[in-house]
Amino acid sequence: MRVGTDIVVISRIEKSIEKFGDKFLDRFLTQDEKNSLKRVESIAGYWAGKEAVAKALGCGIGRELSFHDIIIYKDKKNAPHFKLTKSAKKIHKIKTSSISIAHDGGFAIAVVNIEKKGEK
Repeated sequence: MRVGTDIVVISRIEKSIEKFGDKFLDRFLTQDEKNSLKRVESIAGYWAGKEAVAKALGCGIGRELSFHDIIIYKDKKNAPHFKLTKSAKKIHKIKTSSISIAHDGGFAIAVVNIEKKGEK
């Protein structure tokens, strides 16, 4: 089992949105993610979530895995989940995974657990 975590100051994300608008959001969110997110706290949570996924996979955000390779979505009970794009799935073979995102006190935090196929 691999664990990844990330924490971000919500005001940092808010300032980037104010300065760069959609250009900033387009850097790390898919259109569906943008459409579903209304509050800056949730946007910051998705940032932390994607960073935490990359850390759990052991590669970080970069050439091997981009922000857009990680898609965060919520189920009917509003619980977050994530999936990888087809191209990312070819590199990162995940058996099971979970993600938790929270925000409070000016911070957003995410924790991800991943079990990769073929690992014990």
